[in-house]
Amino acid sequence: MLPFINSANPWLVGVGLNTILLGLAWIAPKKLLTPAGLFHAWGLGVLIWGTLGWQGYLVVMFYFLVGSGVTRIGMAQKEAEGIAEKRSGARGPENVWGSALTGTLCAVGVGVINSGFVGANLQTLVPNPVSLLLLAFVASFSTKLSDTSASEVGKAYGKTTYLITTLQPVPRGTEGAVSLEGTLAGVVASIAIAIVSWAVGFIDLLGIVWCILAAFIATNLESVIGATLQTKYTWLTNEIVNIFNTLIGAIAAISFAWIWTIFVA
Repeated sequence: MLPFINSANPWLVGVGLNTILLGLAWIAPKKLLTPAGLFHAWGLGVLIWGTLGWQGYLVVMFYFLVGSGVTRIGMAQKEAEGIAEKRSGARGPENVWGSALTGTLCAVGVGVINSGFVGANLQTLVPNPVSLLLLAFVASFSTKLSDTSASEVGKAYGKTTYLITTLQPVPRGTEGAVSLEGTLAGVVASIAIAIVSWAVGFIDLLGIVWCILAAFIATNLESVIGATLQTKYTWLTNEIVNIFNTLIGAIAAISFAWIWTIFVA
């Protein structure tokens, strides 16, 4: 199968595969996406396969399936307490792009460079730009999966939740709340997706470390934003915060790689 995929036009493969999956998801009894979310996820899937191939697609699918799974942990309890995700966790367009916009921009950047649209001078300005973009791509999804896992596991199983800015106990589901159980789940999730990304050749072993560190930092900064700014500004929705969150994770991972290259390697 893989030799055929590698030799075929990746955009045609992406359109065909995602159309089949859209049809299956449309008739599936358990909805992971809203109708509008399905079409936006179709576009995302085509973009990822067209620019990063099956490897990038696998990373995104791992994020989506694991993220959807942890969202449903303790769903009945979370719904009873009024702290569950809306629509029983089904993702809409705003969720798709809030989670994946940073990673998609990284993937498009890789596609542009590999297509030769960017001059060779870029290599002199930014060494290994494709490797850095792939690292940022992985870090963005490591960050989002870490954030999702920390939030959902914390809401379901957090024995004590604390407001990250004051460390005072607060009810589960409070914006900016963190818990030991949720934090550990977030770290495990970031490790898992980083290892998957390493297995498909997107990052090296050091890249796993950078993604885990970046995800931890960005996830906690997201909690700070939730505790301090999100309640003050109506435009700062969860989806906008997610974009900032994944962007912080991507930038942090690149920064770690640069610092290591300059001062250690």
